Amino acid sequence: MNFKNDAEALEAFVVKYKQLNTEIGRVIVGQEDTIKNVLISIFSKGHCLLVGVPGLAKTLLVNTIADALGLSFNRIQFTPDLMPSDIIGSEILDEHRNFKFIKGALFSNIILADEINRTPPKTQADLLEAMQERQVTAMGKKYTLDDPFFVLATQNPIEQEGTYPLPEAQLDRFMFNVWLDYPKFAEELQVVKLTTTNTSVTLNKILNAEEIVFFQNLIRKIPVADNVIEYAVKLVNKTRMNSEYSSEISKKYLQWGAGPRASQYLVIGAKCHAAINGKFSPDIEDVKAIAEPILRHRVVLNYKAEADGISVEEIIKQLL
Repeated sequence: MNFKNDAEALEAFVVKYKQLNTEIGRVIVGQEDTIKNVLISIFSKGHCLLVGVPGLAKTLLVNTIADALGLSFNRIQFTPDLMPSDIIGSEILDEHRNFKFIKGALFSNIILADEINRTPPKTQADLLEAMQERQVTAMGKKYTLDDPFFVLATQNPIEQEGTYPLPEAQLDRFMFNVWLDYPKFAEELQVVKLTTTNTSVTLNKILNAEEIVFFQNLIRKIPVADNVIEYAVKLVNKTRMNSEYSSEISKKYLQWGAGPRASQYLVIGAKCHAAINGKFSPDIEDVKAIAEPILRHRVVLNYKAEADGISVEEIIKQLL
């Protein structure tokens, strides 16, 4: 892509983002914040964890975004008997009696990992390696995944029997933890009207893989003032028990605080949030705007918080 300078490229990014939002809105009703967070994750080279009950159009949302971005998309339904080779791929003997690697579902630009907590840790670990390293290992060989690569995993907050909850260290791999709630009454009316007829929508391709990679790199180049970085790092330090910036509410209600990856994601997320709003550099308000979904899964409540009925969201709001 040819632009005179980064400022011109950022202006083009804002136009593309608005077109993308409009296109997605032709299929997805409401869920503006969810769509925004998923897109910020993509352009920040992060991954997203969606938590919500069944039937809230999580699969449709990811499929729609993949279509509008002109990317390949695979959905993996995680089950207790899913093995690593089912998602990575495996080697087979071809007609010439040579081993040949058959790529699995992970070899796609966008992966929907449906109900990630229903599959054993062995399979979860291979997905998380792919998320972090952008590669998979099979039979001792490493295979690089396509670029861009984005994982959107879902978890069902109900029916926790027989599940394999992700440890905090593995949850930390996700940039955002987004909570999906039921639609508003007017939105649900519109959903029912749209989905109970033969009407189908063909989406326009707003971006391609090359343009997405360009804008991902552009986001990284956005300058950030020292006071904004200090605010982000101080906010994360407030969640820790032994930090000089520890807050009283954290000492009272938190068992464990957020790690350095939270600080990194706050800054890169603030850059992207600023860019989609037409700003050439993020400010503290941009950090605050994306703080909740970044910190939600990185702090651990203690028994006193549960006894007092204090939620993670309440603690984050007080820290902000």
